[in-house]
Amino acid sequence: MSRPVALVTGASAGIGDAFARLLAARAYNLVVVARDVARLEALAKELAATHKTDVEVIGADLTDLEQVAKVEARLASTESPVELLVNNAGFGLVGKAADGDADGDRRMIALNVDALVRLTHAALGPMVDRNRGGIINVASLAAFQPTAEMAVYGATKAFVLSFSQAVYEELRDTNVAMTCLCPGFTRTEFQERAGAEADRMPDFVWQTAEEVAEAGLAGFEKRKAVVLPGLLNKATAGIVSVTPTTITRRVAGLLARNFD
Repeated sequence: MSRPVALVTGASAGIGDAFARLLAARAYNLVVVARDVARLEALAKELAATHKTDVEVIGADLTDLEQVAKVEARLASTESPVELLVNNAGFGLVGKAADGDADGDRRMIALNVDALVRLTHAALGPMVDRNRGGIINVASLAAFQPTAEMAVYGATKAFVLSFSQAVYEELRDTNVAMTCLCPGFTRTEFQERAGAEADRMPDFVWQTAEEVAEAGLAGFEKRKAVVLPGLLNKATAGIVSVTPTTITRRVAGLLARNFD
């Protein structure tokens, strides 16, 4: 029997790389997407040797609509159809809105929101027609409250969480699944690229990319709408959900200022 195909964006590092490795071990063939083609090709070579996995490489900057269209076309293909889409690509920027880079914020919204929505649309039509398949959208623990000094990033992830849960309900009477994965602090290249100081947070709050991806796949297989990996992240989201926004917003602001 042919293997199912999974398409993973942001697969060159971090959580996306971890998803690709776990899916290859689960006997998926892969389509891996990122800007760094050299990393993708090295990953493809490794997974082919280790798991006999077929890996297609698509080099694409998903802040560019023309390059998003390449991935949309692959998702729409009826030859070797994609059974699982992992919308993992994203980035964040740290800093006050008054001092921020408007173009950087535009690119963040283009990647974290627009590309994710476009790829979700491209994947869902064929999946619903076949009445099978699914999508994992990667949001963040930051989706649950306003995030001072990462205001745009937190807002993009709040969008992903809301959008994913709404689509989950739309798919309830189908065999197509939608899961939103909301990691907390995860040891990846994200912090360096965002300009954040990773060493200011204690060790106990951190998870590995592999732990996060494992939790995401486990939740997806159970058709969960939202997955919060780790007890600390579950507890944090639970506390936030029952605490008035005026308090959580204030606490987040105080934390941001104390870490400056």
